[in-house]
Amino acid sequence: MRTFEELGVIPEIQKAIAELGFEQPMPVQTEVIPQLLANTRDIIALAQTGTGKTAAFGIPIIQKINVKLLSPQTLILCPTRELCLQIAGDLTDYSTYVEDIKILPVYGGSSIDSQIRTLKRGVHIIVATPGRLIDLINRKTVSLSNVHTMVLDEADEMLNMGFSEDIDEILSHLPEERSMLLFSATMPREIEKITRKYMNNPVEITIGRKNEGALNVRHLYFMVHAKDKYLALKRIVDYYPNIYGIIFCRTRKETQEIADKLMQDGYDADSLHGDLSQAQRDYVMSKYRNHNLQLLVATDVAARGLDVDDVTHIINFGLPDDLEIYTHRSGRTGRAGKTGTSISIIHIKEKGKIAQIEKLINKQFEKREIPKGDVICEKQLFNFVDKIEKVKVNDAEIERLLPSIFRKLEWLEKEDVIKRIVSLEFNRLIEYYQQAEEIYEPQDGSSRRNKEESRYKKGDRPENGSRKAENGYARIFINVGKMDGVNPATLMGFINDNVKGKVPVGRIDLMKSFSFFEVPEDMASKVVSTFKGMYVDERKLVVQLAQDEDKPERGKKKFFENDNGGKGKKKKYKY
Repeated sequence: MRTFEELGVIPEIQKAIAELGFEQPMPVQTEVIPQLLANTRDIIALAQTGTGKTAAFGIPIIQKINVKLLSPQTLILCPTRELCLQIAGDLTDYSTYVEDIKILPVYGGSSIDSQIRTLKRGVHIIVATPGRLIDLINRKTVSLSNVHTMVLDEADEMLNMGFSEDIDEILSHLPEERSMLLFSATMPREIEKITRKYMNNPVEITIGRKNEGALNVRHLYFMVHAKDKYLALKRIVDYYPNIYGIIFCRTRKETQEIADKLMQDGYDADSLHGDLSQAQRDYVMSKYRNHNLQLLVATDVAARGLDVDDVTHIINFGLPDDLEIYTHRSGRTGRAGKTGTSISIIHIKEKGKIAQIEKLINKQFEKREIPKGDVICEKQLFNFVDKIEKVKVNDAEIERLLPSIFRKLEWLEKEDVIKRIVSLEFNRLIEYYQQAEEIYEPQDGSSRRNKEESRYKKGDRPENGSRKAENGYARIFINVGKMDGVNPATLMGFINDNVKGKVPVGRIDLMKSFSFFEVPEDMASKVVSTFKGMYVDERKLVVQLAQDEDKPERGKKKFFENDNGGKGKKKKYKY
């Protein structure tokens, strides 16, 4: 493997990048740096986000600057303000020991007067978004006549954002004899048009295959009903306790709604989309970069140019219409040599898109089932225990408090203390998943759950109904379920509010419109007789032993049938 010195990088830049942690050149840097230093006129570089592109063009650009000529010599165009600031910051870091070099980020959302004053004092490198640069050109406050190198970074994203005419306008103000470097993750037709129009026999450098996904990113997908997508998202997030991710949504409205739901449910999340002001976007991005947010919910446009190296997961809350955008989304993780995971939550009609994306990125997706509640709780629990093991203890600060704490807890055994700590942290999560309905994969337009219920209405025994009761217990059917607002706690309360004496209720299985519960065999007839003839909110309550399901007595009402005309005691009950 070649070193930066062997690539021709000067000692001043070598020193700066060594302090930044650069040890060996990455593949894209090995290919691009010698070409740019050798004054190759035009270069097309196809490489994924996070592969070291900024250093690949930034290092030779800095090295080629004539600091004595106080005029723009290099122009770098990028699609977003965030990427503009990121590139300018990186170039400043690379040039720490290069004296007198001037770098200016030019973007909308900040004072144009301040940018104009800096331009008048003189700069060597301009990093700009197209709209603000055109504004400065029209005001005649910037001259591009001495620009010898032009870089289009994230060129495909700029075209997707509608900057094609702006790029044409800017290029018309550059000298004909100039080098042009085009960086892109994908190679759509619009990029090919630019290369034919503005580039002369360009050298093409491809890291990996065209449009290929990053090598160190795993691609997973979960298939669910559209109505279950948010619940599936919560389970996926809970399954990865240390997730630091970006959730991509299709519209601004959906982005805000998902972010609001996550925040209401107690997650460290916030939104990033075009309806936010620049100040709001800066605030959200600051929180995310500082890890004060665990989840960033974003539109594709808002997240373009987002440069955060340690994103662990990308979650696609549905696949984009333009499948090449998937490459950009997944490229936000697995950066700087780290591994990452790209997850897609899809419905059955999107299954064909998975095959198309696999072909596009030359990667196979792994199909996964939505994690079960008990698995999630176990994973969260062991992650918590791992944190307890590794927590840094400040003995000096807490030493004086320990005697009082020990006295307070001395009546508890070690096992009791551990149980209480775990319960304090996880009771809410455990209770949620005890009551949560499982999420099943769609099959021919209906879930396994819906199939079970429809079969039961025709007289067949459902999977849950066929389960045998525990030894010493009887299994009882009741025609209320989750659609009635029932959960295990309310059902137990309902039983004990009406049956004399305390009823030790065993296993409870909740379905959509009915439920099963188990009680000791010697109390079963008492429970059934208690509810005979009872009404709940004008609906006749049906409570009977589960073994009677398949052969109801002649004349009995079928399960699920309402009977508002029968005589009996009526009682309104809210679950």
